This record gives sequence, structure tokens and C-alpha cells, in this order.
Amino acid sequence: MADKPLQLVVITGMSGAGKTVAIQSFEDMGYFTIDNMPPTLLPKFIELLKASQDNDKVAVVVDMRSRSFFADGDSIIDQLDSDQSVDVKVLFLDATDNELVARYKETRRSHPMATDGRVLDGIIKERELLAPLKSTSQHVIDTTELTPRKLRQAIIDSFSDERVQAAFRIEVVSFGFKYGLPLDADLVFDVRFLPNPHYVPELRPQTGLDQPVYDYVMGHGASEEFYAHLSGLIKPILPGYQKEGKSVLTIAIGCTGGQHRSVAFAKRLAEDLTRDWSVNLSHRDKDRRKETVNRS
Repeated sequence: MADKPLQLVVITGMSGAGKTVAIQSFEDMGYFTIDNMPPTLLPKFIELLKASQDNDKVAVVVDMRSRSFFADGDSIIDQLDSDQSVDVKVLFLDATDNELVARYKETRRSHPMATDGRVLDGIIKERELLAPLKSTSQHVIDTTELTPRKLRQAIIDSFSDERVQAAFRIEVVSFGFKYGLPLDADLVFDVRFLPNPHYVPELRPQTGLDQPVYDYVMGHGASEEFYAHLSGLIKPILPGYQKEGKSVLTIAIGCTGGQHRSVAFAKRLAEDLTRDWSVNLSHRDKDRRKETVNRS
């Protein structure tokens, strides 16, 4: 991290304008995140991060829960901004008074600055206090007309250097139906109709990661035909999942025991998708065979 400045994003703005969605979006982009960071601790916290070299991207929420920030916030940010090893950006989230009132009514929460009065009074007071900070913020997003998904995308567009890779990840997992479906699967495909390597004695103790088993599974015409349909189905729909703001899509491929056919297909699909997407491959039941069961 000595050669690359620490990326620090300070998230602030009007209460109810979407800071919770914002901090979650940064977390999904790989930032180390903290909500409601006491501002006086921020410089010391940054020094600890620089010394640890574990994180080079940090996002913190500082808002009216830390009211002291607005007394000396400018000096704290200036102090950090003068440090050449820290790249500081301030993200200010805003919305119209009418929209903020509607959101507070919907959630039935009290405004932090209107505990003894009307919500609108608190909003007006907060807006006056935040006006100087808003005018100096590098990024201002009006969330009045934004859904959480659109706000998330706006943040990704502004802060992610690897937009598709950081914002959307694909998990490809093989599994055995006899152990149950993966609970987090979004798409499930069944390859139990294909010839089973279990019935070839020399292949039985191996898995779909071993070349002889992989070649056996993929060497059938039915396998190639199925993979062509599988690839043709999955690839065109991935941009739609990414566009809708989904951060992780889990594709599960199953055979009976999760040792041979599903492993080979998951391996092939993951390698294929890795050309264009961020992909993780795992094999839930590859080593979970039961000697008493005659199928895989």
C-alpha cells in the first residue's frame, strides 16, 4: 500500500437519503466499511489501516449521529486530504424535503434532529448545518427519484474501477442431489441424464476434476448438445442480472452424488464464463461420497 494511496470515501448527507444502501454498495465493491464512525477517531483509524496494509479501500459513514463532525469536520477532512498517502472523497446523499418526510413516515422512525418536534423541522435544521459540507463534496447524489437498486448503480458508476467484475460475481457450484439442493442456488441444472462414470470401475474413485473422468463425461454427444444449450441460455441473461443490481448469482449443477458429472460440467462452465465475468468455482459434495451408495 506504500505505492498506492489509501482510497477513503466519507459518506454523509441528509438523514433518510440512502446512506445504508450506500455503505452496503461499497462493501459489495470490496471496501472495508464502518457505519457511524466517530469523526475524531478517523485520523487515528486511517493510520492503523496504513500500518496494517490489509485494506486499501475504506468507506465510512459520518452523519448527524456524530454531531461533533459538523463542528470540526472540515478540519478533519483537510487533515486527511493533506496526507499524500490518502485519497479522500466525500459522497453527499441528498433528497427533497417532501421525499425525506415521506420516507420517515413510512419507516415511522424519528429524525435525529427532531426528537422534540416535527420531522420537517429536523430536516430543515439538518439541511442548514450540512449546506457547507455539501458545497465542498466531490460527489453529490440526489436520491429523490432513485430506487435502492438505482442508487447502488449510481455509486458503482462513480466509484468502481472494475464495474462489472466488482459489482457482479458468479458462483458456480457442483452438488449431489442425494445431499439436497444448495440453499443459495439461483439457477439449478440437472445432469443426471448423462452416462455415469461411476459404472466404469477405473473412473469410480476419481472425480470430474480428473482428466479421464472429464473426458468421459464430455465425450458423449448428449453432453456436448446439453452444454451448448446450457451456455446459450446462461450467457445472454447474465447482463440482465448485473443490470438489475444483483451482486452474486449462484449457478448450481447437480448429479446424483456430486462427484463426477456435475463436477465436470461446473468446471467447464466456470472456465467458460471466466473469460468475461468474475467467477468462483466450488464443489460442495465432491469428497463427500458414501461407500454404501452405488451411484454418483
